[in-house]
Amino acid sequence: MHDRAIDPHAHQYAHCLPFGAQVLGARGDKPHTRFRLWAPSCRKAELVIESGACGGVHDMSESGGGWFDVETECGPGTLYRFRLDGKLTVPDPASRFQPQDVHGPSEVIDPRAYHWQHTHWQGRPWEEAVLYELHVGALGGYAGVMKRLPALVELGVTAIELMPLNDFPGKRNWGYDGVLPFAPDSSYGRPDDLKALIDTAHGLGLMVLLDVVYNHFGPDGNYLHQYAKAFFRDDVHTPWGPAIDFERMEVREFFCDNTLYWINEYRFDGLRFDAVHAIRNDEWLRDVADHIRAKVQHGRHVHLVLENERNTANLLDTHFTAQWNDDAHNALHVLLTGETEGYYRAYAQQPIRLLARVLSSGFAYQGEPSPLHDGEPRGEASGHLPPTSFVMFLQNHDQIGNRAMGERLRSLCSDDALRAAIGLVMLSPQIPLLFMDEEYGSRQPFLFFTDYTGELADAVREGRRREFARFAAYADEKRRAQIPDPNDPRTLEASSPRGADDASPERVEWMHFYKSALAVRAKLIMPRLKYAKPLGATVLTAQDGTEANALAARWKLTDGETLSVVLNLADHAVPLQDRPPGKVVFETPPRVRDRVDAGELPAQSFVAWLTGDVSEYAACHDARQSAHQE
Repeated sequence: MHDRAIDPHAHQYAHCLPFGAQVLGARGDKPHTRFRLWAPSCRKAELVIESGACGGVHDMSESGGGWFDVETECGPGTLYRFRLDGKLTVPDPASRFQPQDVHGPSEVIDPRAYHWQHTHWQGRPWEEAVLYELHVGALGGYAGVMKRLPALVELGVTAIELMPLNDFPGKRNWGYDGVLPFAPDSSYGRPDDLKALIDTAHGLGLMVLLDVVYNHFGPDGNYLHQYAKAFFRDDVHTPWGPAIDFERMEVREFFCDNTLYWINEYRFDGLRFDAVHAIRNDEWLRDVADHIRAKVQHGRHVHLVLENERNTANLLDTHFTAQWNDDAHNALHVLLTGETEGYYRAYAQQPIRLLARVLSSGFAYQGEPSPLHDGEPRGEASGHLPPTSFVMFLQNHDQIGNRAMGERLRSLCSDDALRAAIGLVMLSPQIPLLFMDEEYGSRQPFLFFTDYTGELADAVREGRRREFARFAAYADEKRRAQIPDPNDPRTLEASSPRGADDASPERVEWMHFYKSALAVRAKLIMPRLKYAKPLGATVLTAQDGTEANALAARWKLTDGETLSVVLNLADHAVPLQDRPPGKVVFETPPRVRDRVDAGELPAQSFVAWLTGDVSEYAACHDARQSAHQE
C-alpha cells in the first residue's frame, strides 16, 4: 500500500485510462497520444483528427475482442473523433472534455497540467460529514460555486455534493441525462476549473462528493447503441431503453475506471451512486467498491454512498459507507404536509411509527410488504448498522425537482413544524444533508430543466405533464399546461438560488437557525459519533391515549453518554411524563424546555438533551479543531 501513500510534494494527478485518449508524453520534440476504442459492432475504425498540424485520418489497428487502437503525434488540445466503418463519426465515449457539446469532437486533455495546491489533503472521517447538495449550473458554474464555499464553511457544512457533471446536450440540464461519463460538461467550465473548485474546497476543509449515474444514459448523444450493441442487454428494458449489461467485462471495467478517474484524477472525496436498484447487479457494486478501496492512496478518506430503493442493508455492512435514507424523508414529508399520493402512500399509515423505526434501526421498510411494489417485500434488516450508515434529509434534488412545480417545504408546511423537523435532521446521529439554499428558508422552486430541441423537446415537455395526470391537483388538463416547460431558459433561471446576495432579515434568521443547530452538532455530537448506537424510539400518546405525531428517541454515544431527543409534529401539545436526562443543547421554539419541565411537549417542537459535561466536551473539541487547523 505504501506505493500509493499520499505524497504532499506531488502536485499532479492522473488516472491512466486503458481506453480513450491517453497522453504519453514527448518523443523527441513531438508529443504522442494513444487512442483506444471498443467498437465490437464494427469492422473498421479510424481516428479523425480535426485540429493542429497532425490533422487528418489515421487507421486504427484491430487488437481483438472489438478493440481498436492507434498511437499518433499529437498532444493536449487536439480535437478528434472516431469514424466507424467509413460512415458514422462519433465522439470518444471516454472523452475527458467536449468543448463543442456531445455531438462535437473530443479534446485531448493532459490531466497533469493542473498544479494542485492542497496535496496534503486526506479527507475527513465520515462521522464528520454534513452534506450540502448543489447543482453547479444553477449556481453559475464552477466559479460560482467556489465563491460560495467560505459561507458554507461558516454555516457548518463539511462536504459539498455535486449533482452529476457528465456531458449532456445543450447548456442546461438537471444532471441525469448525461451521455459521456468521463467528460465534465463544458457549460460549467473547463476540467482545470473543476479541479480548482475541488482544490479550493480542500483548502477550506471541505470534502467534495460527486453524484454519478451508471444506471442509464440520456436520450440524446449516446452513440454506443450503434457501434457497441453488446454494451446493452436485449432481454431487459428500462424507461431509458435496453438495460446496460453489467455482466459484460468491458462494461464493468468502463464504469469501474470511471469511479477511479473521479477519485484519483480529480481527487473527489467520494461518490454518490444514483439509483443502483436500476443497475440490478449487486455483485458489480461490491466489486467496484473493493476496486476503489484497493486503488486509492493509502490514508485517504473516500466515502461511497448509495441511492437504493431496495434498502439492501448487506451492501452497507462492508462495502459502502452509507445510503440515502428515503424512508426518513418520506415519513417526515407525510407528517409535515399530509401528502399521501405517489410514493408517499407507502407512508400514509402511521408515519410516526415508521419514523420511530428509522431512528431506532435505520430503514422503515426492512422486509415488509410495500404498497409501491405490488405488496412484495422491500428491504433487509438494518438495526445492526450504525446510525452514520444513513443519510437523512428533508429536501434534495429528487424530492423537490420531481414535483410538478418544484415546491420546497416552506411552501407546503408551517414554519414551526419545519424548524422542529430540521432540528431532528441536524442533530440525529444519522448524517444530515441540506439542499442548496435550504439554509435560508428558501421558497424558491427547484424545477426539472433541460435544453432539448425539436421533437425531443416536445416529447420531454408533454411527457412530464402526462406524468402528473395521476395526481389530483393535476387531473385537469389546463392545470397540467401550467407545469413549466423544462426547455424554457426561464425554468433554470427560476431554479437558480440567490444565496447570500439576498440578505433579507427573514433569510438571515433562517440561516442563523441552521448555523446554531450545526454548531451544536460540530461541538457536542460529531466528536462522539463514531461508535454511536440507537437505544430505541417510542411514539408518544396524546391526552386521550391515542398515538400522536410525536416521538422520543435515544442514542448511546462513543463515550457512553446519551443523546436524547423529543419531536412533536402534531398541532397540539402531548404529555411528556419522563423528561430525558442531561442538559438541553438545542430547542425550538425558544424556551420550550420550560413547558417540557412541566410535563408537556408543545405542538411543533423539538428538544435535544446530552448527558455528561457539555462545556468540557465543547472546549476539547474546539482545542482539537484549532490544533488541526494549525
